[in-house]
Amino acid sequence: MAAITLAQAQTIDSAGLAFCRDKKFNPMAIVVLDARGVPKAYAAEDGTALRRYDIAHGKAYGALAMGVGSKTLGTRAVERPHFLAAVNGAIGGAMVPVAGGVLVRIDGEIVGCVGVTGDSSDNDELAARAGIAAAGLTGDPS
Repeated sequence: MAAITLAQAQTIDSAGLAFCRDKKFNPMAIVVLDARGVPKAYAAEDGTALRRYDIAHGKAYGALAMGVGSKTLGTRAVERPHFLAAVNGAIGGAMVPVAGGVLVRIDGEIVGCVGVTGDSSDNDELAARAGIAAAGLTGDPS
């Protein structure tokens, strides 16, 4: 069974934040969860808002819970709001269905998820994907 390592998770955080600084994004926060939804690494830049961990975690955790990226969950929330609200209730309100939560795969198997917050959701998604690529891993296309 494949697993995301601590070193890979730390690379995702540091490379994702470096990408953000290069692009001059707002102060960012990045969390990497393993396949069980347990935090593997977290980093927040100086100046991030108080609850950024919760938002980044919600993007990643919701994606893991549903098996698709949080950007896809955002689309589904528009198409089927009652279903997504019910799922969010079932998982304790821990889902944030907007872009920025990207599943990580090794040999097709989900090994974790990256959640990013701090700028526009589309920029959050770009930062997650940059960190994942820097760690030599594959971000799910959803």
